[in-house]
This record gives sequence, structure tokens and C-alpha cells, in this order.
Amino acid sequence: MNNVRTVSDTKRTFYSLHTRPINTIYRRVVEELMVEMHLLSVNIDFSYNPIYALGVVTTFDRFMQGYLPERDKESIFNALCQAIEQESQRYRQEAERLQALAKSLPVHDLIGWLSQTTHLNQDPGLQAELQAIANNPNFKYSRLFAIGLFSLLELSDPELVKDEKQRTEALKTIAAGLHLSEEKLNKDLELYLSNLDKMEQALIVMADMLEADRKKREQRQQQSSTSVAPPTANE
Repeated sequence: MNNVRTVSDTKRTFYSLHTRPINTIYRRVVEELMVEMHLLSVNIDFSYNPIYALGVVTTFDRFMQGYLPERDKESIFNALCQAIEQESQRYRQEAERLQALAKSLPVHDLIGWLSQTTHLNQDPGLQAELQAIANNPNFKYSRLFAIGLFSLLELSDPELVKDEKQRTEALKTIAAGLHLSEEKLNKDLELYLSNLDKMEQALIVMADMLEADRKKREQRQQQSSTSVAPPTANE
């Protein structure tokens, strides 16, 4: 009998690989990403692809911004991938390849390519992946795949994704070409952008709290170092 790994197995592996404590505000981010990657990895219809890899890397990098100590981020990402029996280096390399590709293409060419309405002489491996996704009625769509698509658009034309009308139109074209649910795609990306905003606000609040705490400590130190002169004996 084939024993499917459980979420508990994955978490146990992760914490055996990354043994340093994770800052509270980020622990939820790491664990939610871990569970999402785990559930996909054990799904019979799921298959790894570079756009999914870009979604994983983008999600991790965006939500882990500001993490201290900085050097722990690589260890956390490595442990995250190893916990679901994947190679972190593969994710990073695939993401970097797609990031460079998106930056090199005009956004309308990129949209045409992703939606399978235009064929470009670029990255035949990814071209084949896109065709396979469009032709697979059992393709396992995921939020992380959606974030990968969004990241490609954002890298190609940051202004387009800020414009809700243009962004919605681009996603509609891509969803139709790859036979994805436009509704799911938009809903997942709205949640992603909303969560990014919340994370940024939480980090601002945390920074303000740390600054206030630092000032209080400094005031206490100044007060304790200011000695009160004792009364003289002939008073």
C-alpha cells in the first residue's frame, strides 16, 4: 500500500531541517504556504510546472520581505521545498528564467503567448508546458499558479497590473486561452493582493512598536544613569 505523506509529516520534516525559531508574524505565512504546497504535491492531478514554481518563489519572497535575520530566509525556503520532497534550487532557477523572459517581452506579446493566441520563438519548453495546460481537462489549477501568471504580467508591465480594468482584461484573455476559470483566477489574485496589503500594514505596525519600545528603553537607561546627589553631612 502506498502511504501518502500527511501535513504533519511535512511539518515535522520542515522543523527538523530549519531548527531556528521563526518570527511570529511570519510563522503563519510559512506554514500556510507549506500546507498549500503539500496538498498540491499529494494531489493525483497536480503536476509541477515553471509558472507554479514562479508563484511559490514570488509568494515566499514578497511575504518574507523584512524578515530578520536575513540569512535565515534561504534556510527556511530550502526546508520548505525539501519538506515536500522538492529541490529549492529548481524552483529558484525556473523562477529566474521566467522573470528574465517576462522582462524581455512587451506585455501584449506576453498576454498573447500565455493565452495561446500568439506563438513566439521564445523558450520552447515553456511553450510546450502552456500547450499541455490548455489541452489538459484535468489540469490542477492552484492559487500559486495564478500568482505565477500575475507575476509574469507584473514584471512585463507593472503599470498594467495596477490598472484594474487592464488587469482584468488581460486575465480574462489568459484564462480563456488556458481554459481556466476566470472567476477563480480573479478571486485568488484579489485575495493575494489584499493579503500583501495586510502584511505591509502589519510590518509597519510592528516597526512602530519596536521603535516605541526602543525609545522607552533609552529613556529608562537615561533615568537610571542620572544619579541623585546624596544629602551632605552638615545640612
